[in-house]
Amino acid sequence: MKLDILVFAAHPDDAELACSGTIISHIARGKKVGIIDFTRGELGTRGNEELRKEEAVAAAKIMGISVRENLAFADGFFQNDKAHQLKLISVIRKYQPDIVLANTLEDRHPDHGRAAKLASDACFLSGLKKIVTKYQGEEQTQWRPNRVFHYLQSNYMKPDFVVDITAHWDKKIEAVKAFKSQFFTGEDEENKDQTFISTPGFMKFLEARAREFGQHVGVEFAEGFISPKPLAVNDLDNFI
Repeated sequence: MKLDILVFAAHPDDAELACSGTIISHIARGKKVGIIDFTRGELGTRGNEELRKEEAVAAAKIMGISVRENLAFADGFFQNDKAHQLKLISVIRKYQPDIVLANTLEDRHPDHGRAAKLASDACFLSGLKKIVTKYQGEEQTQWRPNRVFHYLQSNYMKPDFVVDITAHWDKKIEAVKAFKSQFFTGEDEENKDQTFISTPGFMKFLEARAREFGQHVGVEFAEGFISPKPLAVNDLDNFI
């Protein structure tokens, strides 16, 4: 299956938190989008591997994505090395995305920056003919995405561009809250360990960040992205 957009995420829920509005908006326009989670999030204080897998499936259905896979890299300990790069190269060649969205380049969680560099390096290496990978016994053809963008997460970074997600805000929050073990839902919170992302305040931060990015371009909600390369336009009127 060829995808228009492939989203890489260090943990299940990274994509939902940072770019699910963008995912949903592009699916609404007929694009095929997939998510590849690097880890099962097994080091998370709340929940467990099986529960987070169920939550990821539920979130995928809400967003309407075409495919979701988990590479089962070691949470907290995966590396940007040859073995991990080759696994990612095989995935890129399998789905042949035009655009890749990946974790932020620098963030509170060290996995995020490491995942960003791993994704970026793998996207480049995937275009090299002499790197051989196979899928179902067949040698794969080299493929390099046209663009790699990094979605913004916890740490504030000035975005290079933002995507208007106002029409899809409610569904984004529904996808986030599919991860009931991780985020505040107002249900049975008394006996759960509290984490950075599990408090009511974090959900308010998520909304405030989206409103801030939206305010800069005159919309209600937006998601921010970093582009490692300059963005070219042919039409100066083609902006919001």
